[in-house]
Amino acid sequence: MIRTLLIGCVLLLSACASQLPLPVRTPSLDLPMQLHVQREQDGQHQDWLLVIQREGAAVRWSLMDPLGIPQARQKLVDGDWQADGLLPPNPQARELFAALLFALTPTDEVPGNYPDAREVADVRVLKPHWQIIYQAPQVFTVYLRGQPLNYHVTPLENAP
Repeated sequence: MIRTLLIGCVLLLSACASQLPLPVRTPSLDLPMQLHVQREQDGQHQDWLLVIQREGAAVRWSLMDPLGIPQARQKLVDGDWQADGLLPPNPQARELFAALLFALTPTDEVPGNYPDAREVADVRVLKPHWQIIYQAPQVFTVYLRGQPLNYHVTPLENAP
């Protein structure tokens, strides 16, 4: 009885810990990068600033609200996400970062890094996770499959 309950708990936990798709190799991104991310859900909008930068062999992702208050920080190290700092886990931000990594991967690197991805004209898809619709190279919308949620992404210009 107890053994069956333990096995059931382990199976439930493993199902909850599904891995988000990550590239085979870290794509060549033009870093550092600052992006304006606008989250849209049910007609409500929320604005964030995302800073992506190299830190040694890692790529650091820092998401902040308009006042500069950190919302999420993660490092991509050797193909795995690691917490960066003392912020609580934020699975929604981690999925956003993974989707943005997919969206920002240069077109010629997509087939080698995301073998299941499809790209036609200005639309890139990785089923069953994300659909990216590009308006320009770094201007795009991320649609999360199965969720009434999307993110509009635009670059922030560097201050002189």
